[in-house]
Amino acid sequence: MTTRILGIESSCDETAAAIVADGREILSSVVASQVEIHRKYGGVVPELASREHLRDIVPVVREALEEAKLSLADIDAIGVTRGPGLIGSLLVGLTYGKVLAMSLGKPLIGVNHLEGHVHAVLLQAHLNKRVPEMPAVCLIVSGGHTVLYEVKAEPLPAGAARASGVAEAFRLLYVRIGQTRDDAAGEAYDKVARILALGYPGGPVMDQLAAHGNPDAVRFTPPVTKGNPFDFSFSGVKTAVLRHVRAHPEMQAEISAREAALARGERAAAQLHPLCSAATLDLVASFQKSVAADLVTRSLAAAEVRGVPSVFVSGGVAANSELRKRFDEQARRAGVDVFFPSRALSTDNAAMIAAAAFSHLLAGELADNQLNAEANFPLA
Repeated sequence: MTTRILGIESSCDETAAAIVADGREILSSVVASQVEIHRKYGGVVPELASREHLRDIVPVVREALEEAKLSLADIDAIGVTRGPGLIGSLLVGLTYGKVLAMSLGKPLIGVNHLEGHVHAVLLQAHLNKRVPEMPAVCLIVSGGHTVLYEVKAEPLPAGAARASGVAEAFRLLYVRIGQTRDDAAGEAYDKVARILALGYPGGPVMDQLAAHGNPDAVRFTPPVTKGNPFDFSFSGVKTAVLRHVRAHPEMQAEISAREAALARGERAAAQLHPLCSAATLDLVASFQKSVAADLVTRSLAAAEVRGVPSVFVSGGVAANSELRKRFDEQARRAGVDVFFPSRALSTDNAAMIAAAAFSHLLAGELADNQLNAEANFPLA
C-alpha cells in the first residue's frame, strides 16, 4: 500500500509544498521563492517573509496537489517543518498543516528542517539507484546553517515495513560533531557579495564569476578553531576580503559601477562580469576556494575519525560547483563515497520534509494540535 505524504516547508523565505510516496518517490514539488522581494534589502526581512508565506501557502499546496493529480482526500499524512527557522515564517506553514490535518483527520508529523536536508540526500540516492552505506557524516551548509552530524540508520520492527509496504523501515539518529562558531558559509557569501556589490543572494553569482578568476591569486589564512577541530568559522575570511578591498582603493570605482548596475536590475553574472576587473575575479575565486577547502577538509577529517564509509552534503551551498568538485576529488582519494542531492533538492523544498516525515510516521512519532514552531530547534 502506497503512503502519500504532503510536505509543507516555510522556515525562511520559500513557501514549498510537495507530495512524496513512501518517502522515496516525488509526485510533485512546488516552491514559491521570495528572492525578488528581499533582494533590495540584501537579505531576508522576517516580517515580509511571513506576509508572503500567508499569501502563497494555499495556492502552493493546491498546485502541488494538481501536479500530483491528487486531492486532499488521497493524502495519508501531513509533514510540516516545525523549526529551526524564522518564527513568523514557521508559524504560517505549521498552522496551515495543523488545520489541514485536523480537518481531514490525517496524521500530523512535525519535522526538523535540518533532518529534511539529510533526507534530500537519500531521496536523490534513491532516484540515482545508488544506496549509501551507513553510518555517514553529513555536512549541512546553507545561508543559515553550517553543521556536521554523524547519521546512523536504526531499523524499525519488521511490522512497520510490512504495514507500509516498503522493503525496509528505518529512522535516522544524529550526533552533532561540529558547527559554525560565527557566520554560516552561505551567510559569508552574502556578506562578501555585499562588500563587492555582486547582489543578493551572493552564492550563485559568485560561483559563476569565480570560474573566470585565479583561485590562488589571494591567499587567505585557513581558520583555526580551538577546541573542536570540526567546528567552522567564516567571519575571518569575510573580514579578510573587506580588508583587501580597503587596501586597494582602486577597486572602489568598479564597485560603484556594479552598484549602479544592480540598481538598474542588472543582476545576472553575465551582466556583472564585464564590470569586474581581473583583480575582483581573482578575489572572488580565492574566497570561494578558501571556503570550499575548509568545508571539505573538516568534513573528510570527521569521516576519517568516525570511520564512516559515506559523506552526505546538503543545503543551499551544496549546489556550489567548487564545493562539489573538491568533494568528488578528495573523497575519492580518501576512500569514502560522497552523496549530494540535485541542485533543486539542495535548496529549501518540501519534498525533503515529506520524505523525513515518512520515517517518523513508520516509527509512530506523530504530533497533535499542541505542536508548536521553534525558531531554535536542535536536531541533536
